[in-house]
Amino acid sequence: MAKILNRIIVTIVYLFLLAPIIAVVIISFNDSKSLAIEFGAPSFQWYQSILENSELMDGARVSLITAVITAVVVLLLGVPVALAIARYEFPGKAAVSGFFLSPLLVPGVVLGLGLLLVFQPVGLVGTYPGIVLAHFGVTVPYVIRTTLSSLTTSDMRCEEAARVHGANSFTTFRRVTLPIIAPGILAGGVMAFIISFDEAVISLFVAGSGHTTLPVEMFRYLQYRSDPGLAALSAILIALSVVIVLIVERAVGLRKVVNS
Repeated sequence: MAKILNRIIVTIVYLFLLAPIIAVVIISFNDSKSLAIEFGAPSFQWYQSILENSELMDGARVSLITAVITAVVVLLLGVPVALAIARYEFPGKAAVSGFFLSPLLVPGVVLGLGLLLVFQPVGLVGTYPGIVLAHFGVTVPYVIRTTLSSLTTSDMRCEEAARVHGANSFTTFRRVTLPIIAPGILAGGVMAFIISFDEAVISLFVAGSGHTTLPVEMFRYLQYRSDPGLAALSAILIALSVVIVLIVERAVGLRKVVNS
């Protein structure tokens, strides 16, 4: 009886947490412009309207490009930093670690305003390099943390055994270390992609009018309209998130990624 009660409580909690997502999906199929939940005949008109909206599609393209580039850049720079912090002792190690993790402690509005003041004189506002640099600052801590977690929980004896058998540092990293920390790297890369794609506050400051990201375009859309169009777009983004999770699960196993 206690187990059944626990399952009922857990189910109620999950339904409560998923209620906003379920509501958004239902509203996206409304046949009218109402944002209320309707249970009439489903309509795909708002999906068609969103896909034909050039501003939102341009924003999605900009967000996709910047998210992919940001994920690649933070992996190329964040993984070596995590390796250096985990494997080596050097002066200022704590300061380096704190420097790369400090963006997590700064409010997004403050960081966005600071980046605007720095980027404006050098012409980086409204450019791909400017957006990528801004997103790099808020995503690299996640890559470093997930990679550090994998490194600190990995068995060093495997690397030592590889060196004893004549493997050099590069071969040891490629054949031993990299497969061990791959779940942490993948987790950091996925988080960097999602955070960059979804970043709204900082993008409002640095995107400008040159390359506007999807969250900024969604905010502008909501300022002048109140139809289920954004609900349809949100449903599409939810579906894409589910696809990403399934890909991660098929690649290395979601449990390994979460535990990393």
